Amino acid sequence: MLVTGFPAEAFGTNCYVVAAGPGEQCLIIDPGIGVLDRLDEVLAQHRLHPAAVLLTHGHLDHTFSVAPVCGARGITAYVHPADREMLADPAKGLSVDLNALFGGRLPYTEPEDVAELTDGATLSLAGLEVTVDHAPGHTGGSVLFRLPGAGSSWEAEQICLSGDVLFAGSIGRTDLPGGSTETMMTSLRDKILPLADNTVVLPGHGPETTIGRERKANPYLRELTAAPGRGR
Repeated sequence: MLVTGFPAEAFGTNCYVVAAGPGEQCLIIDPGIGVLDRLDEVLAQHRLHPAAVLLTHGHLDHTFSVAPVCGARGITAYVHPADREMLADPAKGLSVDLNALFGGRLPYTEPEDVAELTDGATLSLAGLEVTVDHAPGHTGGSVLFRLPGAGSSWEAEQICLSGDVLFAGSIGRTDLPGGSTETMMTSLRDKILPLADNTVVLPGHGPETTIGRERKANPYLRELTAAPGRGR
């Protein structure tokens, strides 16, 4: 399996490309701001053919390039219905300060073909089996994407594309519209902690990590595992 990624020009948002191998169809995860040229380079380098775009959530820094990526290739964008409205109006996911920062200056269009993600669903796309876990807290529609790790460059049971749910050493913020600290902690307990320690985590920002590493070092996961009756 081929898994590669690179940070977007704005906010360091990681855009990932996943395929069964070079020369195959692929999935693009979270095409953010200013990724089009670099994405084209990655696709050409590995001779990949995009089959769909998967969105971990609806924030603009993860979705900005979804319309041009999908429109140029006639492919579908997948998002959880709780974040669907942000594809039409990104301002609904931004704070007052961020709205003032962008001020409508970034040209944005909604993708033409959008499909909704459901918790526990398995997507059969591009020769891959992708499991969807609804993990709200950062936004109401945040999800994790899990794939079997066999055949990847890691000795992993599985790979988890965690969006802004889990980072190396931290978690996503919960103070934006649709966010909730209590809901985030529930998602971490119910969706993150049950994963195997050798699960490789590819987050929406920052470096890769593993569940085992985060279980030991991430203060939010440590808090959960230390609480009676929670975690492992």
